[in-house]
Amino acid sequence: MNEEINTRIVKEGYGHFESGNIAALLDSYADNIEWSTPPIEGAPFSGVHNGLDEVKEFFTQLDGSEEFTHFEPTEFIAQDDRVVVLGKSAATIKATGRSFETDWVHIFTVKDGKVTNFLEFLDTAGAERAYQKASAV
Repeated sequence: MNEEINTRIVKEGYGHFESGNIAALLDSYADNIEWSTPPIEGAPFSGVHNGLDEVKEFFTQLDGSEEFTHFEPTEFIAQDDRVVVLGKSAATIKATGRSFETDWVHIFTVKDGKVTNFLEFLDTAGAERAYQKASAV
């Protein structure tokens, strides 16, 4: 696969995510996908997920936990089978009503037309603060 095709696959995936078409998004992933997000205390979806069933559960938990008010991939950088995406997002945590904004980096590996690996970096401290319930004083 060439870098242009890999980038198109990743961009189409973001389109599916933004439109809420998770079934189409999952169709672009390999059955044995490895999905890693940083651990965030209080976020049920954070951590490592292996295989399509676990990644599907990731999206279900994400939808149940956060409401995005802004989500924007801003730059795509491709080399060989990797596509690195820089972006920004803002979300409100449904359980706490708190919001946070973050820049993020997503690293995709694409092989044979399918995403086989996903790795995310973001402001985990800001996310954890938003997930924490206010303490009674």
